[in-house]
Amino acid sequence: MAGRRLDQVDAMRPIKQAGVISTHSVLYFAPAAASVGSGAALLLLHVSREGFFFISACMLTYAYTDLRPAGLRRFYGRRFGSVVIPYLCWTVIYFLYLLPTAHYASVPAALKHLAAMAYTGYYQLYFLLVIMQFYLVFPLVLMLLRRTRGHHGRLIAAAVLAQVTIAILMHWQLLPPLMARYGQQDALSYLLYLTGGGVVALHLEEVHRWVCGHARLIVALTLIAALAAEAVYFLAQAGVTTVLGSGSDPFQPSVIPFNVGAIACGYLAGVALVRPRRSRRTRAMVRSGSDNAYGVYLSQMLFITALAWLGWERLSSAVPWPLLCLLTVVIVYLCCVALTALLARTRLAVPLTGRKQQPWPTLIPRHRSGDQIYPERAQPEQTLTDQPPTGQAALAGQTSYQN
Repeated sequence: MAGRRLDQVDAMRPIKQAGVISTHSVLYFAPAAASVGSGAALLLLHVSREGFFFISACMLTYAYTDLRPAGLRRFYGRRFGSVVIPYLCWTVIYFLYLLPTAHYASVPAALKHLAAMAYTGYYQLYFLLVIMQFYLVFPLVLMLLRRTRGHHGRLIAAAVLAQVTIAILMHWQLLPPLMARYGQQDALSYLLYLTGGGVVALHLEEVHRWVCGHARLIVALTLIAALAAEAVYFLAQAGVTTVLGSGSDPFQPSVIPFNVGAIACGYLAGVALVRPRRSRRTRAMVRSGSDNAYGVYLSQMLFITALAWLGWERLSSAVPWPLLCLLTVVIVYLCCVALTALLARTRLAVPLTGRKQQPWPTLIPRHRSGDQIYPERAQPEQTLTDQPPTGQAALAGQTSYQN
């Protein structure tokens, strides 16, 4: 097991969840007349998905670097509890939640739709189907990472080549129909980000130093990559077709450089959020966002759908749609945090939030002491910030959802 908690990676979680909510907000509430602009936004917002897979692979590899065959039973037992059970529970919740507006012809038709939701993943839940696939093959991935030690640069180069090839074949519908149909649910569609997360976990200190030492370069290159991806998109809108892609398809090759850069920028943001000079209130907010991130991801469509039922999109006639979507993100995020914080203090904490049940007195952050906010920091602290590590902190992957 790794010997310190990765606070800066934890701090990426609420950023990534805000991105996921932003994607769904644009899909639900951007008006049809703004399809070109909303498509351009979605092109970049889809990076939240790749970020999800990168973070999951990184944290899992970091926490289980020393995994051996004898530990597989415990490993898969924890994975089942942290992913499979919440996935099944929330699939049923969404099925029941949408039942009043579904108007199924019969009970068998309803059950057939429930089964379809389970094997394809309702809306954002397909993320977990991808993670389940990664968990299944993780021991083999870890074996590959060990055997290629010293050659991880070549491994990443091969992953980049494979990712670009798959993206081209996916975008231009050159893959077998079954692979194309379930491309979103296929872990191969995210090979670079899953492999990259594992490689970064094994070289975290070197990667950390390089990223923090080249922050301005990374931000600049990410902006250039975003402009390049958008240029391909608008060229396609003008009828110019290129091998790099067209439209707002998230699998097109043109967006891959931006995805990599945006993930690196997310890491830099995480480092900035957990610097030692941050106030106790800021640290508490970041920790709360990290703790509740999984619940935010699971429950977000409850509130987005509710806003749609209430006619929220009609406000676009009076409010610019980008502002309306931004307001949606804030409302949905805060509602999800509140719901997750409440559920985490009930006996349903594990199946509905992926967290162990929390005591009710910790619900309001201002009632916590500094050690309660960061209990692992009652011991000497060791985290990867922009300063060298100086002590020992809690194990990475301490909470079940983080891996």
